[in-house]
Amino acid sequence: MGKIWLALEIGNSRLHWALFVGKKLYSAWDSDHLAESAIQQLAKCQTLDRLLVAISAPDQKIRVENTSSSSPPLLLASVVPSQTAIWQTYPNTRLITLEQVPLKNVYPTLGIDRALALWGAGKTWGFPMLVIDAGTALTFTTADDNQCLVGGAILPGLGLQFASLAQQTGQLPLLEIQTFTFLPPRFALNTTEAIQSGVIYTILAGIKDFIEAWLQLFPDGKIAIKGGDRTLLLNYLQALYPEIAEHLIVEPNLIFLGMREIVIGDSVDRIK
Repeated sequence: MGKIWLALEIGNSRLHWALFVGKKLYSAWDSDHLAESAIQQLAKCQTLDRLLVAISAPDQKIRVENTSSSSPPLLLASVVPSQTAIWQTYPNTRLITLEQVPLKNVYPTLGIDRALALWGAGKTWGFPMLVIDAGTALTFTTADDNQCLVGGAILPGLGLQFASLAQQTGQLPLLEIQTFTFLPPRFALNTTEAIQSGVIYTILAGIKDFIEAWLQLFPDGKIAIKGGDRTLLLNYLQALYPEIAEHLIVEPNLIFLGMREIVIGDSVDRIK
């Protein structure tokens, strides 16, 4: 059996976990952010089994044969500074920074999540690569065939756009994304569908525009999509722009693939 290690990506809304056995991604799951006191309790878990029970949902049963009596190394990537600080107190943790991602031409404030997802996608399916992250923010991040950052864009994701309309206006309701199944009428006759139409069709048009611009620059370029809204947006794109949807590689674990590449380039045995 390969060495067992954990990967944790701290996102804006959730904690994203992965369990690796050597280079194999064994399991991946999400959990809520944790308070410092809860992280201190996790540090007292003496075995992998106890740790997995503590960080997984009650209905999850993540088990792996473990010959070690101690908790495994933890690789950490974070876009939430307050959470980063408290997780660095957890034993046997290594923080991945932007300087460790081998992309060229990166700017200092590029998010580690965007860099790792782009690196993981490019190393898995090849460069040039465009990564679309349909999460709290909707981001586009690109690199050319020399693994050099071309650039990208950031805008509010679906949930943020719906929330901002509800929070910043006096009468518009807050819509729950989970209730959406089909594309709304483009020209709606009620407030709820009018909000859905305005947000969804403009986001889809924006995704289509970025993909078309990318393929003009790199006709053989690859495109991967991740994030919590990936399935919903893919379904909408398949209905509205099927020729665009067929280009997309759907992979929720791009950041973990990028973290694995960092481990391969170094060694998980060196995590201290």
